[in-house]
This record gives sequence, C-alpha cells and structure tokens, in this order.
Amino acid sequence: MSDDEVIAHLTQVKGIGRWTAEMKLMFTLQRPDILPLDDVGIQNAFVKYYGLNRKHKNLKKFMVSVAEPWRPYRTLACWYLWKSLDN
Repeated sequence: MSDDEVIAHLTQVKGIGRWTAEMKLMFTLQRPDILPLDDVGIQNAFVKYYGLNRKHKNLKKFMVSVAEPWRPYRTLACWYLWKSLDN
C-alpha cells in the first residue's frame, strides 16, 4: 500500500488520527519519505531554525516547501530535526 493508502486505512479506526498513522509509517513500517506536519516537535524545529511564528497561518505550507528538496528522505530529516531539539 502507498503511504496515503496506509494513512486512510489506519484512520478508519476510532482514535487513530493522521499523526498516529504517520508515526506508524515512520517507526514501524520504516517508510523513508514521511513529513508529519502536525507533529509539535517538527513544528518547533521549523520555528527554531527558520525563525517562524508558530501561529503563522501558512506554517504547514512553508514546512512542505522547505522539505521538498529532502525527498525521498524526509523521514530521516525529521529524525534529525527531533534530535536537534534534545538539549
């Protein structure tokens, strides 16, 4: 199944949302190109490194545009972003 198909399938279960499905794709299924836009840690890293305002209405759109060159390894980039926040 494609990433989007897995997300659609998993989110049919009550209590499983997009974020949970994306974490399943990243950590259990080891899919290499996941960008979890709703993850607070990833959002915090973008705010920190790109000088953004967390409440900016186009934050997710900006995240997608910045992460486009990271394809097909956005999962790996996200792991580095999470790790960079461990001070």
